[in-house]
Amino acid sequence: MVEPGTPGLARVVEAFSASVLAADGGLDRPRLGALVFGNPERLAVLNGIIHPLVRERAAALAAAAPKGAVLVQDIPLLVETGQGPSFHLVLVVDAPEDLRLQRMIEHRKMSADDARSRIAAQASREDRLAAADVVLDNAGTKDELRDAVDLLWRHRLAPYAENLAKRRIAARPGGPVLTAANPGWAQQAARIAARLLAVAPREVLAVDHIGSTAVPGLDAKDVLDLQLTVRDLAAADRLEPLLAEAGFPRWPGTGPDNPKPGQPDPAAWDKRVHGSADPDRAVNLHVRAAGSPGWRYALCFRDWLRDDAAARADYLTEKRKAARRHGVDKSTAAYAADKEGWFTGYAAPRMEEWATHTGWQPPSYAAP
Repeated sequence: MVEPGTPGLARVVEAFSASVLAADGGLDRPRLGALVFGNPERLAVLNGIIHPLVRERAAALAAAAPKGAVLVQDIPLLVETGQGPSFHLVLVVDAPEDLRLQRMIEHRKMSADDARSRIAAQASREDRLAAADVVLDNAGTKDELRDAVDLLWRHRLAPYAENLAKRRIAARPGGPVLTAANPGWAQQAARIAARLLAVAPREVLAVDHIGSTAVPGLDAKDVLDLQLTVRDLAAADRLEPLLAEAGFPRWPGTGPDNPKPGQPDPAAWDKRVHGSADPDRAVNLHVRAAGSPGWRYALCFRDWLRDDAAARADYLTEKRKAARRHGVDKSTAAYAADKEGWFTGYAAPRMEEWATHTGWQPPSYAAP
């Protein structure tokens, strides 16, 4: 976007003078970098020129790509510009800061001070890793990195692309396997929630992490449960193709929730269920109407378990019993059904007592 003769280069020269031009009329990038890095005001001016042009060009290239193509965008400032939720996956190529400094000095011929100012002007390593669905270790050789990319392509990216093209949920063979609580589940759920919120901001009221993986310290299947809140199920149906495009096709043949005590009307428990097309991150996405009994139950149950250690212990005992009974199953369907009696007969009354005692109330949403 800043090649000789382009409007982008003309605007850069207008903002920073002809001193940023090289002898051949092209952009002198080291000279420009020395002017803007370490100077937030000048950097903001440059970004205001370049970023809109780059995004416009990227959108045009994406629109012209063949159907089913895998599009990879290399965005150095993805975290700083908040673009992560726009992509199915965010991949970060990572190396320790001392090694990055060494490479910038050796390969880009930067001074140590210039290299440090360049790093200081960007998101921290911690923030980049927090935004990443995939982290590739770039502390080794180029061949090692290339092998890691090949492995990622074969086992995740290519199958994911095929699932997206076919509107297919990634296969999950085998029965229930409980794993130790993973502190990373919350961060993974937050990244996915941000993508879902971006699908249709006027239709999606909220996305909440629910289920066992939302309860710190509770062992669970390595499957994230998320609840997407809409005003009614007509909105859920309008969202169906958009969610599929975002990587969450609808589960075929899914019906209403099982009614809980005091809610005999099955229709009141109706929902839509979607799953993840990503073969490396299993997700159950429950789309429910705000105020419906199933929506309330999911949020109250999560908060009860978070607050009550005895309830967590009781639920873990039940989960382990059901997992033992269904460990050789070919799916987790029977495992889930086996726990329904515990939810309705044991958990529901105790959860409601807790809600009354603590004054728990579900969230409310203002009219748009």
